[in-house]
Amino acid sequence: MTAIKHALQRDIFTPNDERLLSIVNVCKAGKKKKNCFLCATVTTERPVQVKVVKVKKSDKGDFYKRQMAWELRDLTEVDAKDANKENPEFDLHFEKVYRWVASSTAEKNSFISCIWKLNQRYLRKKVEFVNVSPQLLEELPKAEESVPSGESQSVAGGDEDALDDYQELNAREEQDIESMMEVCEYAISNAEAFAEKLSRELQVLDGANIQSIMASEKQVNILMQLLDRALGEEMLQSVKEQMDQISQSNRLIQISNTNNGKLLDEIQFLVNYMDLSKGHIKALQEGDLSSPKGIEACINASEALSQCMNVTLKPGHEKLMAVKLQQHLFSELRDAFARRVLGFLSFSIDSTLSQHTAELTLPKHSPLHRDLLRYAKLMEWLKNTQREKYEGLSRTYVDYMTRLYEREIKDFFEVAKIKMAGTSKDGKGKFATLPRKESALKQETESLHGSSGKLTGSTSSLNKLAVSSSNSRRSQSSSLLDMGNMSASDLDVADRTRFDKIFEQVLSELEPLCLAEQDFISKFFKLQQNPTLGENVDDSDGMVHSRPPSEHRHSISEKDMVRMMMNKIFQSIETELNSLIALGDKIDSFNSLYMLVKMSHHVWTAENVDPASYLSTTLGNVLVTVKRNFDKCISGQIRQMEEVKISKKSKVGILPFVTGFEEFAKLAEAIFRNAERRGDLDKAYIKLMRAVFNNVEKVANESQKTPRDVVMMENFHHIFSTLSSLKISCLEAERKEAKQKYTEHLQSYVINSLGQPLEKLNHFFEGVEARVAQGVHEEEVSYQLAFNKQELRKVIKEYPGKEVKKGLDNLYKKVDKHLCEEENLLQVVWHSMQDEFIRQYKHFEGLINRCYPGSGITMEFTILDMLEYFSSIAQSH
Repeated sequence: MTAIKHALQRDIFTPNDERLLSIVNVCKAGKKKKNCFLCATVTTERPVQVKVVKVKKSDKGDFYKRQMAWELRDLTEVDAKDANKENPEFDLHFEKVYRWVASSTAEKNSFISCIWKLNQRYLRKKVEFVNVSPQLLEELPKAEESVPSGESQSVAGGDEDALDDYQELNAREEQDIESMMEVCEYAISNAEAFAEKLSRELQVLDGANIQSIMASEKQVNILMQLLDRALGEEMLQSVKEQMDQISQSNRLIQISNTNNGKLLDEIQFLVNYMDLSKGHIKALQEGDLSSPKGIEACINASEALSQCMNVTLKPGHEKLMAVKLQQHLFSELRDAFARRVLGFLSFSIDSTLSQHTAELTLPKHSPLHRDLLRYAKLMEWLKNTQREKYEGLSRTYVDYMTRLYEREIKDFFEVAKIKMAGTSKDGKGKFATLPRKESALKQETESLHGSSGKLTGSTSSLNKLAVSSSNSRRSQSSSLLDMGNMSASDLDVADRTRFDKIFEQVLSELEPLCLAEQDFISKFFKLQQNPTLGENVDDSDGMVHSRPPSEHRHSISEKDMVRMMMNKIFQSIETELNSLIALGDKIDSFNSLYMLVKMSHHVWTAENVDPASYLSTTLGNVLVTVKRNFDKCISGQIRQMEEVKISKKSKVGILPFVTGFEEFAKLAEAIFRNAERRGDLDKAYIKLMRAVFNNVEKVANESQKTPRDVVMMENFHHIFSTLSSLKISCLEAERKEAKQKYTEHLQSYVINSLGQPLEKLNHFFEGVEARVAQGVHEEEVSYQLAFNKQELRKVIKEYPGKEVKKGLDNLYKKVDKHLCEEENLLQVVWHSMQDEFIRQYKHFEGLINRCYPGSGITMEFTILDMLEYFSSIAQSH
């Protein structure tokens, strides 16, 4: 047990500044035996604390660990079970009863005696000892009263390791040895005698030390007995109790001071954070919301009120009556101020008036926005504190502005339609192929304008404008055929330019209006923040509404909330724009080119500002309609090309859709210069050009009066010239193809035409070439009956110079009838015929020289004669 005691002192109690006085090996009564140790300890520091500590071996069994400890002052009763018989069981009554069984009765008795002694020495409240032998409580055995010297060493710091065999002398020891050696003169000369003398003196000192120790031990025992008796005396006991009371009083005073300090801190906290000044209360109740100073005072008061209401209370504060009263006051102030702000702002919004103007401009609402933005912080306060009132006010604003903008936008678009319809002039063939009745135009304009929300007199003004037009109006859609029927000077671009300016002005007025309104909504309703949970939008009115936490998955960003509100306020813009676009398209389908460029530019600008804005989304939707109209316009032109009919009695010439494409391309290049949607025009060019190519060939095949080669040659020459002058990069392949077709059909026409003046001569030499191709040698051709020299002379004599010139003159007249004046290709064709004729002449001469060598046969005319014939014929005509 001593070894265990030393180990526990060293490993567990010494590190905690405790001293182990008694130990008992126990296990819990009535359970499976799991041994542990109960230790009685005292602290080495003052005031002394006495504890009963439960120590248990670790699961691995290699060290001890502290498991539980009880203060001795909490012990109320010790029950030894039986005072007369040996019984290892005993109970300790703390907050509950612990039942133990000691390994031996002696250990139990020793431990109970130690507990009794400690209780007598250190505690005012005496522990009750039950079933304990009186002899056990009279005197603590000496073995347990004090700790042996060995144990004291262990308590002080554990067993010390054995010293080494050799230890170096310190300075004091060296000096003492030197002094001793000086007394003994023979210390150095006779070391053995010196050592023997030292041994005798050491034995004398040891005997004296033993006697002193024995005497001291008796005196110490007597002193300890005297101290034990003194402790039993009432005087010492009284002093102890008084010292305990003083110590307890000091602790109570310290606790009281600490509690008072904490209470003061709590009161100071409530006063600092839950006190609203009288000035703020007055501002909330009576503050002037119409003056800048009053607004500022109300904003400061509302912020102070929010801080007071949002302060985080500590546990227990909410139960204080003063806190409850203050919170009730804050709630009443908040509700009353919210009602006052709501009523004032609702009145401010409803008092806005709008005046209609006959100009193509939209009223500006910057004064209203400027006035309301002064209350933006109050709106933020409503949003954070009175969500329902905030939503109600935002709904009021949206409903009112929806009615206001709907009226203003309808008026604005009425003026735009009147001005746009005024661009449709009587053209006497300009842009028109069919006359339009006045009633039809009137009915169409009325249907485009709609029946709701019109200004008084607007419809009648538009109808008067329609009725005042001449009987011959422009067709609902222009075409390449119509454009081809007029010269560039006749092309009245003034109407289209005026339409372009009107459409641009409409978009330029809408853009700043929408941007200003969106900016105001974001700032006034504080919706420019990051996405917020717990909020959603009711699609029925475009307003923000609270959602329960279960619907957080449906939450949207505040940017989307702004867009929803804008959709509600400007719900008529998209409809009115589509109506205006439909009117422009009906007036002139080529207006879709202007609208596509303008709308694309404004969409691009809006997307650069905010891709998710209402303006960007709305203009993007309208752009789809414009692009659809543009595609429909191109498809209509292609369809009209396919349906073109050519007169059988007159020559074809340059087809109307060929010249029409030229004018269209010039117009489109002017409109789409530096445009964002150039790619759409390039795609349209390719579609139109393929249709032109196909339909030129179709007309050429169907032509009866004009040769096919002439139709192809003239029209593809015109196409090539147009594409070369316009330099449209996407049509470079078509330009090369047009040149190729023009060259091929020019050559074909020349060759076919030249076969007619020298028809028999041509047939003769064709037969010669056929014989050679069949394998007849050129020198042997003259021996063929049908191609002998006589037959050759006979054919040549039929074509003297006079006859050749006459045939060429008839050919010139025939070519002149075939070709049209617009393309002016007569001289080009005539020069090509001259070159071809010379080539054929040289070819005939070569055949005569090879197939009829030495015959001396020549043509009746020379090359110089031919050149003179062609020149004189050209000059005479």
